Amino acid sequence: MSLFSKANSSSGRVLPGRDTPIETSQVHTINGHSIHPPFPKGHEEIVLGMGCFWGVERLFWQLPGVYVTAAGYAGGETPNPTYEETCTGRTGHTEVVRVIYDPQQVDLETLLQVFWEQHDPTQGNRQGNDIGSQYRSAIFTTSQAQQAVAEQSAAAYQQALDKAGRGPITTEIKPLETFYYAEAYHQQYLDKNPNGYCGLKGTGVTCPIG
Repeated sequence: MSLFSKANSSSGRVLPGRDTPIETSQVHTINGHSIHPPFPKGHEEIVLGMGCFWGVERLFWQLPGVYVTAAGYAGGETPNPTYEETCTGRTGHTEVVRVIYDPQQVDLETLLQVFWEQHDPTQGNRQGNDIGSQYRSAIFTTSQAQQAVAEQSAAAYQQALDKAGRGPITTEIKPLETFYYAEAYHQQYLDKNPNGYCGLKGTGVTCPIG
């Protein structure tokens, strides 16, 4: 279930967005792969939200078996939103990273273990000092099999959090509707700005999957 209030939509507060996609980059600065489809046959896609997408993207582009990553927005209602619009909380979107991976080299459980352990999925509409629905934790799946694995991983991690005395998971887990690319300057931001901000901080609780 989305943490974004549908009341915003009914009251007309959701921003209208635009029909045309915003400008973004074409090629990943680390590996030279296109960040746009088509992707290689047999590769799979999952879209993950863990707070500010700069650090999240770097986290996943470093993993063996990940073909390419891209920063963007998902989970809301505004079509083709800008960063500034997303930051208002009136698009319904959260900052996310599209992860294209080769399941022959890295399995989904491993990706989800990294997801759960490297941020705090119990904080609702925030990650640390980053506050707002655009920073909420989210997993957007692209198949029924992914959805089932994601839900199972959440249940397993909740048990571990319970044992550690932590709160309930607030992560949104649902099928991906649309992934919108973020602006070019957000793509591989921490490669272009090595000393840039990274807000990732886990709970310190190990996820018993993978």
